[in-house]
Order: sequence, then C-alpha cells, then structure tokens
Amino acid sequence: MLLTRNLLYTALTRAKKMLIIIGNENIINFMIQNADIKKRNTGLEFKLKFFN
Repeated sequence: MLLTRNLLYTALTRAKKMLIIIGNENIINFMIQNADIKKRNTGLEFKLKFFN
C-alpha cells in the first residue's frame, strides 16, 4: 500500500538539503513503476463542511 510513486515523490520534494534513501534497489524501482493511486480516507470533505 505504501510502495507508490507518489509517496516516493513526496519524500524527494520535501527534503530540504539532503535525502538519503536506504532500501532495496528492487523495491525503489518498483515504487517508481507503481503509479497506482489509492483513495485516501482523510475525512477532509466532512471536516470542511462541519466546521463552516
């Protein structure tokens, strides 16, 4: 579930000065190839409606 390209992208773009990726090269390559997007259940829509 967490081995997705967008999670790797988030890690890369949030790094300020340096990023060191530790892990299996095959897993990193899998993440790069895995463009699946899962529906996120954040509850944001409900919170926006409830607090307005």
